[in-house]
Amino acid sequence: MVYLLLSLWLFVAFRVREQSQKRMRAARRKTGETHRRVWEAIQQYQAEDERIRTRRHMRMALLLRNYRRKPSVWAFNRASQWWDFIVPYFTNVQWVQNFRMSEETLDFLCIKLRPVMERQDTTFRDCVPLKKRVAIALWKLATVSITTVCRCVQQFCAAAETLLVPEQIRFPNEERFREMAVHIENRWGLPHCVGAIDGSHIPIIAPQNYHTDYFNHKGWHSIILQGVVDGKGKFWNVFTGLPGSLHDAGVLGLSTLWKLASWGNLFPPHIRNIGAVSAGYYILGDSAYPLQDWLLKSFHDTGRLTANQHLFNQEFSRARVVVENAFGRLKGRWRCLLKRNDCDTQLVKSMVLTCCALHNLCEDHGETYETSWDVPEAAAAAHEPAVAHGIEEGEMLRPSDFILQTNRQYAFAVQMNN
Repeated sequence: MVYLLLSLWLFVAFRVREQSQKRMRAARRKTGETHRRVWEAIQQYQAEDERIRTRRHMRMALLLRNYRRKPSVWAFNRASQWWDFIVPYFTNVQWVQNFRMSEETLDFLCIKLRPVMERQDTTFRDCVPLKKRVAIALWKLATVSITTVCRCVQQFCAAAETLLVPEQIRFPNEERFREMAVHIENRWGLPHCVGAIDGSHIPIIAPQNYHTDYFNHKGWHSIILQGVVDGKGKFWNVFTGLPGSLHDAGVLGLSTLWKLASWGNLFPPHIRNIGAVSAGYYILGDSAYPLQDWLLKSFHDTGRLTANQHLFNQEFSRARVVVENAFGRLKGRWRCLLKRNDCDTQLVKSMVLTCCALHNLCEDHGETYETSWDVPEAAAAAHEPAVAHGIEEGEMLRPSDFILQTNRQYAFAVQMNN
């Protein structure tokens, strides 16, 4: 009986185990089938996605084949916060301090230069506004030194030479000469005088060619600015660009002013009887210039001058100081003319002419001149190097034959007149 029960229990246990194993195998098959279906679905999705991407790329390639893509902007945006958010709130005093002129005068200058300086926006970047470029150039010219001249300054000076200089520095007509003579006579008592002439040195870096010709008697390299001003200190004739080693009389002899005087075309034929002398228009010069019927100098003081001659010299000096003041105000406003300029001599010449025209413009518009801008030329040139890099010091004493001959010729003429 016991054996029978044991056999029955074993049979039942075997059957239960067998059924359990069948269920487990069925569950495994079902799970495997589910995994297989999921994997097939994933593969189908990936294949469909790849087909969609391929078709999309093909359509894009077909579109781009006949489509000209707009070039992307490669340039960095300029920092303009100062101009956009600070300058608009400048007072008139701040405008003059930073740009040497009021906003109204700057706007007038922009209108004059617009035909040459106007620019159009490009694909790569928007152009800098005209007013901003003019302001940058003015700020650069007003600073003490220009080590690297930005493109704005070059464009501004080129435009000013074309449009501003011919308008602001004009040779006077007969009516204008008459007005200048009346003004000087009323102010200083010199009849028929229409201005004063002087020269000034503009520091430059030694050029590669003929560098010794530019080494002046003060011990540094320069070009010479010769200017003639009226009684109000405005330039009506400017001549610049000659080497600094030339004598003032030599510069005059090479200028258009001398040529016009030699041809008799300098002044209109307006003769006036002054005492017992018939005289035409004339300008005032210092002892460096030769005495001419159109260029007067003070009496050379030998200790034997009469009272009238002393009186004439005093009035002469008072009147001639107007040209010295004009050069002082010119360099005070535009301090790029005070320190050594590292630019090419041709560009320096353009900058000098531009600054002279700007000087006249500021004087015409009554712009404020601050006394704090006054810088003695001797102090400004005290730190100028006497010898440029790569140039032997001994070469400084050997100017070209042309310079030597010109200086001898006009120095002899001045000595004979004295």
